[in-house]
Amino acid sequence: MSVSSSRSLRVASYNIHKSRGLDRRVKPERVLEVIRELDADVIALQEIMNVNSDDARLGQARYLAAELSGYSWCFGDNRDLKGGPYGNMTFSRFPIKFFRNYDVTWRKRERRGCLRSDLALDEKNAIHFFNVHLGTGFIERRHQARKLVSADILQHGKIRGPKIVAGDFNEWTRGLASRLMGENFQSIDLKQFLKSRRTYPGILPFLHLDHIYFDHCFELRHFRLHRSRTALVASDHLPIVAELELLK
Repeated sequence: MSVSSSRSLRVASYNIHKSRGLDRRVKPERVLEVIRELDADVIALQEIMNVNSDDARLGQARYLAAELSGYSWCFGDNRDLKGGPYGNMTFSRFPIKFFRNYDVTWRKRERRGCLRSDLALDEKNAIHFFNVHLGTGFIERRHQARKLVSADILQHGKIRGPKIVAGDFNEWTRGLASRLMGENFQSIDLKQFLKSRRTYPGILPFLHLDHIYFDHCFELRHFRLHRSRTALVASDHLPIVAELELLK
């Protein structure tokens, strides 16, 4: 696997569902196979366990990091699960110069996060990549969406470079999160690329929960829903992949 040209990149988002497949088996090796199939430069993973264990079913983050050569990575700890951190993880073929995990939890709902990583494409070009997993509650997501696009996170004055936002927004209708993200970023018109716009559940998807948004300095070259034989069973979500080119 090799990195795309310095001004183009392949971005993927994949909720791995703790590596629990539609057959209810926890098999991180299947998730690893799917990630290798994606051949992406930057990969946003959600729902990944990072327990300090030699058992790959618990230490999923460590297992994937050890098996995926050529990638830098960072992890956003959102809460404890089975004795260890649980949250979002970003893999990048480009060097990760800085990362930070933002807490977007609302009240007493399940802890949620947005993992930012600053990636150096080359000596002149850097991008800010945000890996997001919003909540399942309608009111919860409205508060999280406002925080996400506020000066606390995406509109922070010190974040001046191009931005890409990817992840599981848990929004199956065009709610506030979709509207706010669409007002601030380019979104993908799935009708141009897909017969089916749904990503969840994997084998027979009927909900469009996963999204990739990007600044206007990017041009979308291609988009696809990854439906390999392994991907159809490895998680309850299907990965999405976007080919982007940085225009300036």
